[in-house]
Amino acid sequence: MTPAIEPLKLLSGLVLVTIVLKTICFRGHGFIAPRNSPRRRVSLSSAFSTFKKTILLAVLATLSSRISLAQSPVTLDTSEALFTVLSAINICGYDAELAPADPVRMAIRGEIGHNIETSEGAKTAADAVCSFYHDHQQRNDALTLSEYISLGLYLNPPPALSLKAKEADLPPDASAVLGLVPLLGKFYTEVGIHDLWQRHAAAYADLTDRYRAALSKMIFDTELYLKLPSNSYLGRTFTIYVEPMGASSQTNARNYSLEYYVVITPGTNVALKMAQIRHAYLHYLLDPMVGKFAGNFVSLAPLMDALRLAPMDEAFKDDASLLVTECVIRAVEARTLAGRKASQPEQDQAVEQSMSQGFVLTRYFYEKLIPFEKDNIGFRNALPAMIGGIDVRKQVKETSQIQFASVSDPEVLHLARPKEGKLLSTAEERLSAGDSATAERLAKQALAEKTEDPGRALFILAQISLNKNIDGARNYFEQALQATSEPTVVAWSHIYLGRIFDLQDDEAGGPLRAQAVAHYKAAEGASESLPAAKAAAEQGLQKPYEPPDNAKDKDTEDKNSNPDGQSK
Repeated sequence: MTPAIEPLKLLSGLVLVTIVLKTICFRGHGFIAPRNSPRRRVSLSSAFSTFKKTILLAVLATLSSRISLAQSPVTLDTSEALFTVLSAINICGYDAELAPADPVRMAIRGEIGHNIETSEGAKTAADAVCSFYHDHQQRNDALTLSEYISLGLYLNPPPALSLKAKEADLPPDASAVLGLVPLLGKFYTEVGIHDLWQRHAAAYADLTDRYRAALSKMIFDTELYLKLPSNSYLGRTFTIYVEPMGASSQTNARNYSLEYYVVITPGTNVALKMAQIRHAYLHYLLDPMVGKFAGNFVSLAPLMDALRLAPMDEAFKDDASLLVTECVIRAVEARTLAGRKASQPEQDQAVEQSMSQGFVLTRYFYEKLIPFEKDNIGFRNALPAMIGGIDVRKQVKETSQIQFASVSDPEVLHLARPKEGKLLSTAEERLSAGDSATAERLAKQALAEKTEDPGRALFILAQISLNKNIDGARNYFEQALQATSEPTVVAWSHIYLGRIFDLQDDEAGGPLRAQAVAHYKAAEGASESLPAAKAAAEQGLQKPYEPPDNAKDKDTEDKNSNPDGQSK
């Protein structure tokens, strides 16, 4: 590896380049070209401009290859806390993508297995962790891994492995597996995780080094294209963790307030995934810039209404700032495709694909970037005019002519923002008070903002639908089961689904009874610490459900099925 330049030498080099370029610029426009030769003056000016850009690119490229990532808020690193969490789930049945996994993952799994077999204390600690893991598995490996990565990012380094934030401030996906935290300390000690971490430190360092040169180049190229100074981070950080204990096809990116994280898993014959890292880095650079104009996006309301059938994540349909930011990023990606070597048809295809997924301002920003590239103004100063120039009426008309795709690319950056406010608690209170309209609005707002447990929000919407659309209620309960592992929501969703099937059965013991029984059994298994839910599940197993005879019975059930476990 080439040694890093000391900050002072690097600064001196950049200053020297600036002085030389200013001198060239002055001479090209005044001294060399005779005043009575306008054609010659233009010609020489153009030549010097080209020469100036060539020198700038050459010198900065040379300097960038020697800049250490340690000189910037961008960090390429490993995390023992994350290693501990992912090692734990690996020995508990997380077997995603073992075939292309880096050999170090298989080696660590084997060594952990050996330690557990030869130590009773390690076996006891591992059993406790695995029991929790099996009780909280999601419907697919990607969602399972996502939850544990979010938790790992919120843990202090071992041996403490304590939370960096208050429980109430954790993002919903991390909260779903919060129960693992008190089990990790004993697992870490008894299984000898720290010894394993030290033993494989060299292998982790080698994996990290694979990304160093490509990451430095990506940062340099991106900032050079946007003409952004490298010191304008305003206290924010961007950290890339290399962790081979995950699935190599997945890239997990997070934004927690001023901190951005990307967790990447190298594998055998697996690409470096720099496109995904760059996408997250563009968010890091552009999120605060676009966010400053959030108050200006009220005028985009007609455009947002035109996106209801688009396949992209609902958050983009409800937050104009998120939509604009993503469109800007996708426009930049299209203009710089293949290192700015992509053909025009390839760039157009990238833009059209983005538009068909609902990111309908991509073409607008793409076209604005063309003159931006030729100008000397930086992106921070160019952005206000770009945003101010959006013709909403024109964009709505063009959007109406788009044939939206059936699916959208998954967003790289997971907007795992901490819980803010008490939307769902208020929604539950309004529902208990009979104000279903307000409860529905608050639950949908929580879903759109992604600030609270989505399963809990869907459960509230399901309860609201019970009296007016039983099929809609069944759909919401099923979505709630997929969105959360919170015991109360899981148990009562299964109970309500069992009751719906019982009510829809045309005869006693009919074909839907078996489905109802399956849900009651699932509720029974999930309600060990919920007496009311357990009793309701057992009653459903004994006989098909019949509606309560009076309103009092219904009120009692509504109180028992409140996800907070409290009566209203």
